[in-house]
Amino acid sequence: MKKDIEIPKVEKIHVAAVREFNEAFKAEEWNAYIINNKNVTIEMILIVSKGYDGKKETSVMRHKLEKLPPHSFAKIEFIQDEVLQLNNEYQITFFVDNKMFEKTFIFKKNSVKEDLKKEIPLIPKLGILAE
Repeated sequence: MKKDIEIPKVEKIHVAAVREFNEAFKAEEWNAYIINNKNVTIEMILIVSKGYDGKKETSVMRHKLEKLPPHSFAKIEFIQDEVLQLNNEYQITFFVDNKMFEKTFIFKKNSVKEDLKKEIPLIPKLGILAE
């Protein structure tokens, strides 16, 4: 039965960490974004995030977006600096043409750093792409 299930490959979907200035708190902070670089809208996007290493684990956070148009992006969540010392995992599930797609993106511990920022798709800021 398991061999009969087709799991389509996820392409042109990214998760990025972007360093931004928060006007309300007058501080620089990291934020996670989902990027849809496809030519189609993705729908019913479910995002489950958590941080972990061998000894520590964060709470599991769940997010939902109804739709993300082609060539656009949306903020997922603020990332606390303390959590960047852990592996940060974003499990993304979405639909295109009634077909379900799923992929897990990971920022390895200590990989989200100011000096590692580079250009990322669609967002006009420097950031770091999850693996």
